[in-house]
Amino acid sequence: MSTGQGPAAGWAPTWALGRAVLLTGLLLIAGVLLGRVDLVVLAVPFALGTAYALRRRPSAGPQVWVAADDGHLVEGGEFTATVTVGNPDTVGYDVAVVRTRVSPWLLVKLAGVGGARADLSRSGVDRPFVTVVDPGTAVDLELCGTARRWGRHPVGPAGARVAAAGGLLVSRAAITDPVRARVYPKTEPFEAVEAVPRAAGLVGAHHSRRPGEGGELAGVRVFAPGDRLRRIDWRVSLRARQLHVAATLSDRDAEVVILLDVLAEAGRSGGVDGAASVLDTTVRAAAAIGEHYLHRGDRVAMLEYGPAARRLRPATGRRQYLTLLEWLLDVQAEPAPQEPYDPVFGPHLLSSDALVVVLTPLLDERSAQMLARMARSGRFVVAVDTLPTDLPPPSRKGWSEVAFRLWRLDRDTMIGQLREHGVPVVRWAGAGSLDLVLRDVARLASAPRAGAR
Repeated sequence: MSTGQGPAAGWAPTWALGRAVLLTGLLLIAGVLLGRVDLVVLAVPFALGTAYALRRRPSAGPQVWVAADDGHLVEGGEFTATVTVGNPDTVGYDVAVVRTRVSPWLLVKLAGVGGARADLSRSGVDRPFVTVVDPGTAVDLELCGTARRWGRHPVGPAGARVAAAGGLLVSRAAITDPVRARVYPKTEPFEAVEAVPRAAGLVGAHHSRRPGEGGELAGVRVFAPGDRLRRIDWRVSLRARQLHVAATLSDRDAEVVILLDVLAEAGRSGGVDGAASVLDTTVRAAAAIGEHYLHRGDRVAMLEYGPAARRLRPATGRRQYLTLLEWLLDVQAEPAPQEPYDPVFGPHLLSSDALVVVLTPLLDERSAQMLARMARSGRFVVAVDTLPTDLPPPSRKGWSEVAFRLWRLDRDTMIGQLREHGVPVVRWAGAGSLDLVLRDVARLASAPRAGAR
């Protein structure tokens, strides 16, 4: 909540007060100079009315608060915000005019004071609302609408000016700072196979290649000290006349690193029901992938490939999911003047056993070089193409249709070279986007490697 100007606000005379004083003065001067008592009598009501109105003038100006719904608001959901105008004085305000600004991504449909509401159906509310504020009370201006895009969207600044003393005095504008309404990205339906390159944790839902207490049968072996009696395979033991136990593979969790390429932005965002830009696809896909693996009990980390090089440490559970959503709200596309690889992908930050899912539009050659470098280092990398399929040519001069087609061909060639380097590149398509790729990566990771002679 943000508060505005308080009781220290000043008051200024209105044009009505100026006209009343001017008319009273002219009538008195004319009556005295011309010796006409009727003009003096005519000026008395104006003088008495002005004096009586000014006698009940307030000493404190209005107070303004802005509050936004602090619930778990997802893009496409309904939001509510309130602009409150308070009167701390013992004298009522004759009229109060309230105005507020709202982010263009918050489509305000209904707005009103008290029981009266106006159907707006437009974004960026910046129109006056008029109400009366009694002494020691507050009046709420309610805004209701739809959140059209993820992010931290401002509600405000909001301002209010009030008139008192019969409209003879007006307060200075009480302005409050905006508040940010948090709108989380809408997670697209996403499911992936259980295959992960290396399950390296202590407990989890993925089958590892290490023996241990799990549900996957690895074979039958001779009983050894420390084996549990419930593991004894009595059929094999009776035939071999020696105790044998069923060996199983341990269930481990995996570490998944979601890397967001924020070096460039392309396309125009149309909100939750419109076209998706590169940043929209990147954030929504990251939220969906993170939600899937966290729900399975895996450890999920977030990295930015950009000048800020932000990082979210790996963790599990619902708290990590909420932290991940908060982290995604601050994602912005920023060009980097230099290579951001070293400060982000140091050996102490990125585990060699982690599955790295890179969300990239492949608009910068440094992104392709980064992917190839990670593949050469032996990490398990999956590149997800987030560039819109219907991306129009840039409107800048110098970009003809032929030049745009040549750029497309050059980008396709770069993707083919990445695949030759062992980096699978798939287009994001929601559920099942990574199934085939994850199976191939897990198969390569479990394949036996020739030992050095």
